[in-house]
Amino acid sequence: MNTYIEELGIDRLSVADRLRLLEELWDSLADALDSMEFPGPLKAELDRRLASLRDNPSAGSTWEEVKARLSRKTEGKP
Repeated sequence: MNTYIEELGIDRLSVADRLRLLEELWDSLADALDSMEFPGPLKAELDRRLASLRDNPSAGSTWEEVKARLSRKTEGKP
């Protein structure tokens, strides 16, 4: 296990709490990511995925759907 995770006590959180923490961390990065520069191949892949999303927005899952799916898996439900 990562020692930084252990130092912060994250390894002692429940899966649900770690998922909430992950969501909060991701949200805290949203503004920073807007101004971040990505290497060429990564930027090209991100642009491709954004274009795909724009072309077919219903093809993916919403964040709420993903969270619900993860919650069901952590609770042992199908």
